[in-house]
Amino acid sequence: MENRTYDIAVIGCGVVGAAIARQLSKYRLSVCVLEKENDVAVGTTKANSAIIHAGYDPRPGSLMGKLNTRGVELVKELAPKLHFPYQPIGSLILAFTEENMKTVEVLYQRGRHNGVPGLQILSAEEVREMEPNVNPEIKGALYAPSAGIVSPWRMALAFAESAVRNGVELRWNSPVTGIAKTEDGYELTTPSGTLKARYVVNASGVDAFAVASLLKEPSYELKPSRGEYYLMDKCAGNTVHHVIFQCPTELGKGILVSPTVDGNLIVGPNAEAVEGAKETGTTAEGLAFVRKMALLSVPGLNWRDSIRNFAGVRANTNIDDFQIHWLEPGFLDVAGIKSPGLSSAPAIGEYVAELLMQDGVKLLFKNDFQEELPERVHFKELSAEEKAEAVRKNPLYGRIICRCETVTEGEMVDALHSPIPPVSIDGIKRRCGAGMGRCQGGFCGPRVHEIIARETGMPMQDVMQDRAGMVIITGETKTGER
Repeated sequence: MENRTYDIAVIGCGVVGAAIARQLSKYRLSVCVLEKENDVAVGTTKANSAIIHAGYDPRPGSLMGKLNTRGVELVKELAPKLHFPYQPIGSLILAFTEENMKTVEVLYQRGRHNGVPGLQILSAEEVREMEPNVNPEIKGALYAPSAGIVSPWRMALAFAESAVRNGVELRWNSPVTGIAKTEDGYELTTPSGTLKARYVVNASGVDAFAVASLLKEPSYELKPSRGEYYLMDKCAGNTVHHVIFQCPTELGKGILVSPTVDGNLIVGPNAEAVEGAKETGTTAEGLAFVRKMALLSVPGLNWRDSIRNFAGVRANTNIDDFQIHWLEPGFLDVAGIKSPGLSSAPAIGEYVAELLMQDGVKLLFKNDFQEELPERVHFKELSAEEKAEAVRKNPLYGRIICRCETVTEGEMVDALHSPIPPVSIDGIKRRCGAGMGRCQGGFCGPRVHEIIARETGMPMQDVMQDRAGMVIITGETKTGER
């Protein structure tokens, strides 16, 4: 790694780090992003509820409340420019008791204070007209039309690609292992070398406390929690048409049932304290709790429709708000970004830029900033005429590799030659959707493996399933061996 000095180094390239990088790429600054993994959005960003929260839940006056509502506006604005899937389908918080209805009233007033548009308290009859499959015993609900659903990894990838196209340098496999104060900034040590930066923005998610502690122990305490999910087949995708929440408790927003932008149904999560970011395994007890609580909202859920279980770890702290502040002059900590972190990400990018400007960083706009990304081919979304034209221009669009999701070889090749190319099978999955369907890559996985190796020149055994070290091929057998 070249030992050069940047204006700003951003640590972490989940959705928050990517959003910060994109915001900073608007200005005449040299910016580097250090990501410990081999791709964008490999941590919490790829394993969450994929919800754009309306903003009624955060405490009035909190940073979380301010950035949530602004984030919703920005997601709506950026989705068509950066071409990531987003649908403002609205949400319902179901009340099952009169006590729950009191909570609904509190959230309604909180939401109005936070500037959430269109909030309504609905009667049980009004809710059942909107969602006939919810529990008929409900007492009412809070309706938030500005809530929505999104593809979190494609949103993060869009932010990151926009940043790279606008001059940000992105370095993979670069966990920060040392931070030293220098006369004019900081020196950051990674396994591949060192770099210097005038300012550092720590947006490393669940690792934020550990990274900050390399310099100085933060004032907050990290209390990560794991949430487990069911992903249901597309045959269950129309069970509900809004994001269905339960009244929140001290443990979180409760079990949700929601459509996804890909047409599936997602159910979860629970909340269980864990030690750290690596504890992403699912448990029988956790999934049983998710099933039990989800049936309270939607009694007709059929668990045989499940095609995958997964879990994500949230960056909770002991303080119920985002922890975005100067750890010391020049080092900005962006920590405790739990829900609604996904919804708030682009607003966090704006807020970080504002704090840097207040500290003296000159934010001079680039005349050549590219506001939009070029649109890529998503074959299954094309009309019959558009499909024929795409295949005429590039026959690879006529070769369907993932049958469940109708993903073509042409789309995979496009991804592999993009500004942020994937190096793993799950990297292709996040960009194109191959392996997202009913068989979960059982059919297309080996062919995707071959295409990655062919297009990148990597030996087959160097192609990972996802993170570095997640090997698929461990060696070759000689003729006659078993």
